[in-house]
Amino acid sequence: MAEEKQEIRTDLIGEILKEYEKTGGMDNLPGAGKPLPAEYFSGDLFQHFQRIANEAGYKPHWLKLQHEIRDQIQGVLEQLQAGKKKDLPLRLASINEKIHEFNKSCPLPLQKGSVTLENISRMASRWE
Repeated sequence: MAEEKQEIRTDLIGEILKEYEKTGGMDNLPGAGKPLPAEYFSGDLFQHFQRIANEAGYKPHWLKLQHEIRDQIQGVLEQLQAGKKKDLPLRLASINEKIHEFNKSCPLPLQKGSVTLENISRMASRWE
């Protein structure tokens, strides 16, 4: 039996864009045919991406996590103030898992340490 060679796709995004163009998705785009602003050719490419993404309303995953962690820490503090200690270790473990995920995806200067019952008040102010 002869073996069939499978086609290896190396440019998936390129193929998607070509298909989108064939179906007319690239027609009548804002700014079509106009030169790119000079600022697009100066400075850092990543900074340009961040600015454009921000203008489009995109929020990075680590920023969403930051808000979730802050809210969860506040929830634990409220639970402590009400004298309810049920499920606290489980809730702290969940928060620390999110902190670990946050630290893997955020810029290095923004990384933070784990939360414990002893440091939760201090850490709450760091997550505001």
